[in-house]
Amino acid sequence: MSESIKTVDFGAPDKFGAHLFHVEIPAARTEPVRILEDYGYRGLNGGIPRGEDRVILSRAAWSGIADIARREFNERLKVAKITQGRWHTGTNLVDRLLGKELCVLAWAAETANEEQLPVICSKWAALRPEERWWLFSMTVAEAGLPEDTARGWRRALFLALSDGEKPPVHRKPRPIETDAYSLPLFESHK
Repeated sequence: MSESIKTVDFGAPDKFGAHLFHVEIPAARTEPVRILEDYGYRGLNGGIPRGEDRVILSRAAWSGIADIARREFNERLKVAKITQGRWHTGTNLVDRLLGKELCVLAWAAETANEEQLPVICSKWAALRPEERWWLFSMTVAEAGLPEDTARGWRRALFLALSDGEKPPVHRKPRPIETDAYSLPLFESHK
């Protein structure tokens, strides 16, 4: 008999010391949104910091991406039979893998204008989760801190996802790969 893991917000384990992401949404609508990676217990040993800011996003950019991220994450959480989340003022906890995906979207959107945001969201949604994880790894290795907005992979993400027209709505979705749901986010732990 396996015991299900209790989660909060967007699939984040409800236990101390888990590696996850924090999305800080201030009450003031003029304040930026911060996305922080929290290493959990891993950050307490060996000189690794407990957490690092990954992106500071203007409220306008956040408003442009928040809904697509919520819908995408909730769709996957629902398939995995994990409680779905919603964005709220204050600290929102996000599963480690979903947080990486959110960073990719936020990095692409951080310097975008209002017309580019729907294109970025659409192209990000067309990527598979494992493609987003790879993009996160490449970007964080070179330019993963908030002040790195226009260099390396951060700039490449913006250019790749904002370039061109919004993909047509009638496009056939990619087939769902069943092995994608056997990743750590969706495993039950004993």
